[in-house]
Amino acid sequence: MLGHERQGCLRGRFVPVVWLCLCALVRAQSPISASQAPDLRSQVEALQSSLGDTRAELERSRQEVTELRRRLEELEARISGPAATSAPQASSSSAFPTLEDALKAQQPAAPSGEAAASQERQELLAAQVAEQSQTKVESGSRYKVKLSGLILMNTHFNNGAVDNTDLPGLALPQTPGQPAGDFAATLRQTVLGLEMTGPKLAGASTAADLQMDFFGGFPSYQYGVASGLVRLRTARASLDWGNTKLVLGQDTPFFSPLSPTSYASVGEPAFSWAGNQWVWTPQIRLEHTWAFSDSSGLTLTGGILDPLTEYIPEDQFNRSPSAGESSRQPAYAAHVAWKGKLGTQTATVGAGTYYSRQSYGFGRNVDAWEGTTDLDLPLGRWFAFSGEFYRGRALGGLGGGVWNSIVANGDPDDAGTRIVGLNTVGGWSQVKIKPLPKLEFNVAAGTDNPLASDLRIFPNPMGSEFPAFGRNQSLFANSIYRPRSNLILALEYRRLRTYMANDAKASADHINLAFGVAF
Repeated sequence: MLGHERQGCLRGRFVPVVWLCLCALVRAQSPISASQAPDLRSQVEALQSSLGDTRAELERSRQEVTELRRRLEELEARISGPAATSAPQASSSSAFPTLEDALKAQQPAAPSGEAAASQERQELLAAQVAEQSQTKVESGSRYKVKLSGLILMNTHFNNGAVDNTDLPGLALPQTPGQPAGDFAATLRQTVLGLEMTGPKLAGASTAADLQMDFFGGFPSYQYGVASGLVRLRTARASLDWGNTKLVLGQDTPFFSPLSPTSYASVGEPAFSWAGNQWVWTPQIRLEHTWAFSDSSGLTLTGGILDPLTEYIPEDQFNRSPSAGESSRQPAYAAHVAWKGKLGTQTATVGAGTYYSRQSYGFGRNVDAWEGTTDLDLPLGRWFAFSGEFYRGRALGGLGGGVWNSIVANGDPDDAGTRIVGLNTVGGWSQVKIKPLPKLEFNVAAGTDNPLASDLRIFPNPMGSEFPAFGRNQSLFANSIYRPRSNLILALEYRRLRTYMANDAKASADHINLAFGVAF
């Protein structure tokens, strides 16, 4: 390209030279007077001088073009590497190969895993550079605000009866005469987020963030099923002193920090009813890290949480306290985690504990508690294992006991009804296979298993908000492909199996195709 530009400059200089030569020839054909002879000689001398300068300039241009071509060949050799001998050469129709030609010559060669990772890093770096030059979100203060999110479309097929067609958590018995499945699509799991950075306060860096989605229900009008209502997911503010951090807001339980990888379950984390202790809960927590080295350390976290239970609000506008909130004290939790290197990759192992008091009126109190274990371990270059396991009682507010904290022999609101805290055990595990930076496969299974001894206390046990279940199991296998860092394609198959307290069981299949664009 530079050579073509140089040729264009030379052509521009030859035009006036040729014009002068033509003028001189025309004048040479006409009679020359004695007075015109000296003037003509001076013009010829000037023309000869101009031609000499042009020849010198042409020679310099040729030297520059030769040097540019040599540098371009060196650059092409660096880009080509060992594959240059087998890659097709640039077209010979151009005298000066361009960098674009050199890059095109490499397209047939399949990139290695390291080359793909390097390309991904280059794209990320380019995106970060572009981010610095784009217009930022304006805020009411002088501090930086960043808008982010995920536009997510899920298309699904259900075989069998489920509790929620968009995001099933339970398999239900078939109703005679009703269709045994469905097909639908939704964008209700789209997520929007804001991230803010603030000033220094008492020596700490301040920051805040929030996330919202459209999984908060349905508006009461035609086609409302495709609209969804905006819902607050998380909202946090933090003070960070480096090794010590204070967080206030609504967040996932810090004593149960992991969830399986799934783009079919974004409105709620996967296995929320089948072994994944989860709920977005208002909380205050303080964490401190002791660093053993640059790559390892121990983090201790403690805090208080809103003692939520599985209580469903009865009024759209007025809030009544749940059984946990009626105890007039918060829930308490702690978590300790070790993070370090396992080979060249990062591994984490943690353990947690939780306690809250629940009051169901008429002097009927239940102590809720649990112990948890979580781990995330790399298994070589391509594989990783993660999971969480728990044992506790009255954990319906966290999804335990299949969303039941108690079992009762009647209506829990009646003074004569007997209430017993429901013991449960459960967890989930996942194996991740990532052969390429842009492609991964996940296989996971989860279960929540209320103890049969509690379910057999009453002939017909009832929960506080839901029927009493004997066990809920789920497993899935998915593939996730990211053709670009902000594009996501995911296909998932999920199997659900739910047992009632009387040992009746139901099963269902869920197939989900997700397409997402992150920004």
